[in-house]
Amino acid sequence: MQIQVVKSKIHRVKCTGAELNYIGSITIDEDLMDAANIIQGEKVQIVNNDNGERLDTYVIPGPRNSGEITLNGAAARKVAVGDTLILITYAFMELEEAKTFKPSLVFPDEATNLLK
Repeated sequence: MQIQVVKSKIHRVKCTGAELNYIGSITIDEDLMDAANIIQGEKVQIVNNDNGERLDTYVIPGPRNSGEITLNGAAARKVAVGDTLILITYAFMELEEAKTFKPSLVFPDEATNLLK
């Protein structure tokens, strides 16, 4: 049996941009992606702490050491610049593997979105 568990989380980052006229996705500073073990094109859940919105999209890398967290396309309507977000990815794995799996949890600086 396989179950779905949290694979990685970037906890409490500020939305730095909302670009409605874009194909879609979320742009994330590539340093944050690496720290959280998230890859380009991976599905990510976005939880907006300020308005309660939850949505899924895919990741595109942003400039390193930029702190960029930009929602693109229709997702831009679900956030405001400055909103506090939690970004979560999930993975399917066998039950026994899931019992010992440790997700990648990243807690960036809340003012800059940069790694501490």
